[in-house]
Amino acid sequence: QVQLVESGGGLVQPGGSLRLSCAASGFTFSSYWMNWVRQAPGKGLEWVSAIDKGGGSTYYADSVKGRFTISRDNAKNTVYLQMNSLKPEDTAVYYCNRYRYPLNWSQGTQVTVSS
Repeated sequence: QVQLVESGGGLVQPGGSLRLSCAASGFTFSSYWMNWVRQAPGKGLEWVSAIDKGGGSTYYADSVKGRFTISRDNAKNTVYLQMNSLKPEDTAVYYCNRYRYPLNWSQGTQVTVSS
């Protein structure tokens, strides 16, 4: 079964950190670029970050550059998003997906940044 399962979200104070994980199954994970997108309350999807097949090249939205780090472990079929210096405007549901040939969106993981 082709599946993406995000985890690691939660409530964090401004300036805090979280590490999101996305476990993939049912397809050859190492053959696909992966990305993270987010959806803030009442807004559309916003692309956050992408990583190539081998993990050697990474890309970020200007809004998160310097604060977030995407990485992957192809042996574990998992992509990560390390989020530091979190701001209230980072509050959103975070989703991972294949960068091209995306799968149906999963439930995502909620990140809330609030004092």
